Amino acid sequence: MNSPRSTVWLACLSLTVGCFISTPTPAQTNAPARPKNVLFIVSDDLWTGLGCYGDTQVKTPNIDKLAGQSLRFDRAYCQYPVCNPSRSSFLSGRRPDYLGIFDNLPNRALHLKFPDLVTLPQLFRQNGYFTASLGKIFHCGVDADGKPVTYLDAKSFEVNQVFKATPLGLKGEGRNLTGGKLFWCSWLAANGTDEDQPDGQIATAAIKLIEAHKDQPFFIGVGFHKPHDPFHAPKKYFDLFPLDKIQLAQEPSNRTPDLPLAIPLDWKATFDKFTDVERREFRRAYFACMAFTDAQVGRVLDTLDRLGLANDTIVVFLGDNGYQLGEHGWWNKNTNFELSARVPLILRVPGAMGMGHSTRGLVEFVDLYPTLTELAGLIPPTNLEGKSFRDLLENPALAGKPAAFTQVARGKVMGRSVRTARWRYTEWGSSGAEGIELYDQENDPGDYQNLADKPEFAETCAEMKKLLASGTH
Repeated sequence: MNSPRSTVWLACLSLTVGCFISTPTPAQTNAPARPKNVLFIVSDDLWTGLGCYGDTQVKTPNIDKLAGQSLRFDRAYCQYPVCNPSRSSFLSGRRPDYLGIFDNLPNRALHLKFPDLVTLPQLFRQNGYFTASLGKIFHCGVDADGKPVTYLDAKSFEVNQVFKATPLGLKGEGRNLTGGKLFWCSWLAANGTDEDQPDGQIATAAIKLIEAHKDQPFFIGVGFHKPHDPFHAPKKYFDLFPLDKIQLAQEPSNRTPDLPLAIPLDWKATFDKFTDVERREFRRAYFACMAFTDAQVGRVLDTLDRLGLANDTIVVFLGDNGYQLGEHGWWNKNTNFELSARVPLILRVPGAMGMGHSTRGLVEFVDLYPTLTELAGLIPPTNLEGKSFRDLLENPALAGKPAAFTQVARGKVMGRSVRTARWRYTEWGSSGAEGIELYDQENDPGDYQNLADKPEFAETCAEMKKLLASGTH
């Protein structure tokens, strides 16, 4: 049975345009009735190699089903392809340069560095929503030994819960792919059930919270840890991917050499020693973790259907940054290449005209804050640096933003990248003193042919340089 709030919403849907997708009048904005729930699902280190994005190796039926009911963004970009800088940016609506957060160190936690900043979930809480964080929404950080350090933001969330694997879930078949040189680079086909792993426990907790708060507005953040390393998942998900069927990344033989700063040097020498067996094991383990996360996403979404909340809830699904699985010889994130900067983003907004479609309109993760507040009829802070893409939810054929910006640091040198509909342009150091890259995304989506030093592209480089310097967004 629908709640009274659901009944009102369904009645609104019968209007030609729909009350939710119309611009709220002052009277509507100040009305006591609350807008929709928000289910905010983040998958850690998830690249765009999902079934709904055209990948044939993976198995993500639940995310693919959600995409079929939603608007799938084919050109969505994070502002910094590392966990903490990316999450700090999209949860605050501010760019990394303003925040000064460029790494995962614990003292860079957003709510510790900016205690007076109103975060996205905090704004919803201030407007009467029940808010919860399950697993990893804000970045937790790691200490000097690489062990997680958990910070809980009590201003943003009424409920903060973190989880850990059971003793059974820490056992199984697996190994470290670097002989122990990189502590994180390991896989485990674990014993036990889904709930012997943190992500299974997160899904169960999300189901319970949705059931408990189904009759009041909620903003529930569901932060799945996978497919982030270490690549641990129940054995049944590894069994979906026979090792001899795993395909490795294929790169053109005539590719231009990567610039010295394009790939971090800290782990590259270790990756270069991988055998094809180790490369396949890495990809298999990542795919297994993707399938594990997909199953948990399905459990949570099924709960919305079972409780009759699907038509009363905005669902946001995203990865916090992209990932590379051997492309450019790199097995991680933290580059300005397309695979690292581009991220999966899926939004299901009941009543919006774009549901069931995809869009090639450019968007940035910094745009999430103003978009969700506009959809909910809330008044956002005045200093947000993103722009609402609500118009794309109604008309996916629109072009979106003229450009999307991503950056990564190499020590004291910053690499800044701008992506337009066709081009990706990157400068390393001030005005590109440490190197410049230009890639034609229409003909070279893998960023293998650097055109920056070719005379015939000098005019394009000049235009992109001006765009990057202007910071137009």
